[in-house]
Amino acid sequence: MKEKISSRQAMELEDKYGAHNYHPLPVVLSKGAGARVWDAEGKEYFDFLSAYSAVNQGHCHPKIIGALIDQAQTLTLTSRAFYNDVLGVYEKFATSYFGYDKILPMNSGAEGDETALKLCRKWAYTKKGIAENEAKIIVCADNFHGRTITVISMSTDPDSRGGFGPYTPGFITIPYNDLPALEKALEDPNVAGFLVEPIQGEAGVFVPDDGYLKGAYDLCKAKNVLFIADEVQTGIARTGQLLACDHEGVKPDILILGKALSGGVYPVSAVLANDEIMLCIKPGEHGSTFGGNPLAARVAIAALEVVKEESLAEKAAYLGKIFRAEMQKLVDETNLVTKVRGKGLLNAVIVNDTPQSHTAWNICVKMAENGVLAKPTHGNIIRFAPPLVITETELMDAIARIKKSFLAFN
Repeated sequence: MKEKISSRQAMELEDKYGAHNYHPLPVVLSKGAGARVWDAEGKEYFDFLSAYSAVNQGHCHPKIIGALIDQAQTLTLTSRAFYNDVLGVYEKFATSYFGYDKILPMNSGAEGDETALKLCRKWAYTKKGIAENEAKIIVCADNFHGRTITVISMSTDPDSRGGFGPYTPGFITIPYNDLPALEKALEDPNVAGFLVEPIQGEAGVFVPDDGYLKGAYDLCKAKNVLFIADEVQTGIARTGQLLACDHEGVKPDILILGKALSGGVYPVSAVLANDEIMLCIKPGEHGSTFGGNPLAARVAIAALEVVKEESLAEKAAYLGKIFRAEMQKLVDETNLVTKVRGKGLLNAVIVNDTPQSHTAWNICVKMAENGVLAKPTHGNIIRFAPPLVITETELMDAIARIKKSFLAFN
């Protein structure tokens, strides 16, 4: 039986016994269903963060939970030292679903990015002919690909990077949404890949210009450079297409997925590529104890089935337009909001404020009081990303609460 504790007790326990590597809003969640969550005292909220888009299919989706329970009672982990009777089924399903020859299963988004970097470098040495240890990968300023040592080595965020050196070499950083900068960087013959987020989520839902992704892909192809898309946050229907790259008809050479790949039920990530790239890695050169375990495989199949069965990409596209139109009214009618941007149900509102004065944080605290949960990023930007299963009625209810919270500070 789960021990019932108060919100105050839960926060005190985390503060005393947990590392202080997060700064959460003072809300203690105890239950979730669909687009809603409840705190330890039973207060109900709309979840407009979705665990950074991990819960696209909604909290505790019955189909995904059913698959989890069934497989958990059968077989959870064998490691890749043996075959199991679920992994191959998942691999066939997922490669067909996304249109690739091969999938390499991992657990977290950061692991997915690390896997893609290794795969790109290995391809560079075995296929492109770059001299050993000379391969370079182009990345974008203000990126967020996780917090491992290698990933923070290509970060420009002082909070993620500061104090953790020495850093992993081999990266070229260019501005995001800047095709001329990419073209110039690609002149280096040792460039093996270009790693990019189709929309920079952690940077504040920064949407690039139309044509940027297609232009970047074409530039990479002209130089025999791999186009690597980190769709950990933007993938799985969040932006109104199955993948954010689909908006421009771009098929990445290497695709990184995570978060909603399991509907938020279990840590599941994956890297997809065709044989020419994926088969560059041989036995013993990469792996994971938990990657590809039967439980993860069953959960991921169910999570992906839900996306198509419930038309979540189409729903995100439709509801996203409503949300941005309603938020635009705050821009037009107040001095508090300067801009609304996003795609599908991945959106951000930029507060007319300096990051240091904490107005965005205070608005989020007020929204929590009014029953909507969201969180600021980079000080004065509030990201809004509800579960894609949210109904239009629920969305309009939440929008009314969001507006009420903003207007309290106007």
